[in-house]
Amino acid sequence: MANTFYFYDLETSGINPRDARIMQFAGQRTDMNLQPIGEPHNVLIKMTDEIVPEPDAILITGITPQKTIQEGITEAEFLKLFFAEIALPDTIFLGFNTVRFDDEFMRFLLYRNYYDAYEWQWNDGRSRWDLLDLVRMTRALRPTGIRWPVDKKGAPTNRLEMLAAINNIDHQNAHDALSDVWACIDIARLIKSKQPKLFDYLLALRDKNKIQQLIQSGQPFVYTSGKYAAEYEKTTVVATLCEHPRQSGSALVFDLRYDPTPFLELEPAELVTAWRMRKDDTGPRLPVKTLKYNRCPAVAQLNVLDSASQERLALDPAVFQANFKKLQKIQTALCKKLTQSLEIMDKKQQARLLEDELEVDARLYEDFFSSQDKINMSLVRAAQPDELATLNPKFKDQRLQALLMLYRARNFPNTMHDEDRAAWETFRKHRLLGGGTSSRLAKFFDKLSELGDRTDLSSEQQYLLEELQLYGQSIMPEED
Repeated sequence: MANTFYFYDLETSGINPRDARIMQFAGQRTDMNLQPIGEPHNVLIKMTDEIVPEPDAILITGITPQKTIQEGITEAEFLKLFFAEIALPDTIFLGFNTVRFDDEFMRFLLYRNYYDAYEWQWNDGRSRWDLLDLVRMTRALRPTGIRWPVDKKGAPTNRLEMLAAINNIDHQNAHDALSDVWACIDIARLIKSKQPKLFDYLLALRDKNKIQQLIQSGQPFVYTSGKYAAEYEKTTVVATLCEHPRQSGSALVFDLRYDPTPFLELEPAELVTAWRMRKDDTGPRLPVKTLKYNRCPAVAQLNVLDSASQERLALDPAVFQANFKKLQKIQTALCKKLTQSLEIMDKKQQARLLEDELEVDARLYEDFFSSQDKINMSLVRAAQPDELATLNPKFKDQRLQALLMLYRARNFPNTMHDEDRAAWETFRKHRLLGGGTSSRLAKFFDKLSELGDRTDLSSEQQYLLEELQLYGQSIMPEED
């Protein structure tokens, strides 16, 4: 089968894939010339009654939990459709910021429902890409032929709705998933028509092995990322410091706009502070970033930097080459200190995780599943709903055992017996009310009250807040 693109977009109940849920999935397959193949998919997915949506998210999307319950399908039903019609061999999944946002929600969805969280993007010739970094690099290096938006303050912005509007692309229903999909396809067509070489180059470079070859070449390279300043079109020249000592398939890269030598004088703890420095904080910020090979980073060799790009991005070859030579002299020593800094940050992160009760839904990244567990996962997926109560897969990974009751309750609630329902209610009560005044439901109602005091709400927004109030009351666990 020839490669095809599958453009997709999600609307979600919040921004954290460990806690929030997909409410709408939309997508459209195209051929490699960006012409549609078949009909689009546009599916609502039922919210379950242990999930509290973020009111701000609902005000943006306009999708209420009640609408998903009335018109949607369960997660398990959606995933059967997904693998039957969408995750076909040789599919290239892409969208606008899908690598960092939508793909993460898909992984947690798959994990909760006994699918491998990763195979959908690499098995049977499948792969992924992301339009956002393509847009950013096109704006930075080859902007000709495309109109580029700025925000109210005159600063560059690459928001999908503004990019569509300024280029006369129909996008009337921003934050509706299917509308966003059509806008993405039109933006891709625009770039492919105006800057075909850059489009094809980054499409070919989505392979992590090709990325790794460029990163490990030992030479400076151009890197476009949302972590870099908008005033320089999110683009700079970097050099690889070393392989990331804590994350396989990643490298630490240094921004060559800056002189590296002062950072060698800092102790590891001071480097931690400098690494975490935000734009508005005082003091030097460590210009080091983690580059992950499998996230389709927008990178290119230095020869893409023509004189116009150098001037537009304020990239002086004399400066970044001089800083590169300085970095080469201190590279080993600086990497050693950065490794010590990462150890400090990891210990602090682990301490925070231990303070939080890690619910099984959030534990996707603890480990990979064994081959035997994957076989048992397929047995769970294949089981009839009334068979799940007596199914005993004997998982080696305890996460999978803990998910079984939740999987049944969310997808097949009618098969639950009294004992099962009691266990589910205990789980819901802990999830929704645990923490007292800091519980999920308490924060939810506080946020609704805060939003309700605004005087600039439209009638539609007032209606959405009323619906959310009713929903929160409807899922309130009963008192003992």
